[in-house]
Amino acid sequence: MSLQQGVYPLQRTVTYKDWSPNVHYAQFQSLPPGKLAKRRLYDFELLYVSQGEAATYMNDKHHILKAGQLILLPAGVYHQNEVVSSPEACFIGIHFDFFNELTIQTEADMVVNEETVLHHKFAVEACAEGMTPLSINPVYTPSPATVQLMEQLVHEFTMRLPGYELVCKALMLQILTHLLRSSWRSSSRHDSVHGEKLLELMKRIEAAPSDPWTNSGIAKQLNLSVDHMAKLFKQIAGMPPNEYIQSIRLSEARKLLRETDHSIETVGVQSGYPDIHYFSRMFRKYEGISPREYRKLSRML
Repeated sequence: MSLQQGVYPLQRTVTYKDWSPNVHYAQFQSLPPGKLAKRRLYDFELLYVSQGEAATYMNDKHHILKAGQLILLPAGVYHQNEVVSSPEACFIGIHFDFFNELTIQTEADMVVNEETVLHHKFAVEACAEGMTPLSINPVYTPSPATVQLMEQLVHEFTMRLPGYELVCKALMLQILTHLLRSSWRSSSRHDSVHGEKLLELMKRIEAAPSDPWTNSGIAKQLNLSVDHMAKLFKQIAGMPPNEYIQSIRLSEARKLLRETDHSIETVGVQSGYPDIHYFSRMFRKYEGISPREYRKLSRML
């Protein structure tokens, strides 16, 4: 399949202090199988597949997106998204710019109307010296920490509490930094010999968050000391192992609260919190609301 060729986004190399992203839209989405309309955007979009499988056709390339991957859709580039899995696929969609340069009020301000293309309106991609622009290799496998930041951003954008714009800006800067670092790490020649084993173990934690994961148990599986394992873990995951496990369990809890009718106690057990009181306390500590309130809110939106 071939789409009308788009151009790569305009890029501007600046220092990090000049980055000032503005979030235009952030939402959880569930879509049935099929192709969406071909389009291009005035701003940028991060499209993360949380469940199922999708595909994007862009610049004569066919990108397959499995659960746990995201794609950066640049400004001004023709693309077409497709839901491949059945009965649906679930996404996090975040629209943003890098320099707070666009005023977005409705979807029409984000999607280009080909009859009245405003070429001056296309957002510019920020580039950092020594770093590859994010749009060059648009498909990423974000860390659990990055996914948690995206979920927090959706929550802030949806709730719109006082000061949410500033919170969203701060979260977006962290997300972009995580993606830049993941690209840099993947090209680094100084990866530890234990790196691949640790990445595989992290996938096992994601697949089974309710298992009794501990620092000593992880270190034993890698045949490392606890201190060495913790240092390596933080280098790769961007956070200590305890925080990583906590983020995975909370992410699983949010997913189960949104997508199932399981009791709060069952959600806690399946997420790795067998004590319902501890589960409720930890969920409120990190999410700001109780599990029951989160479920109610997620189904109102």
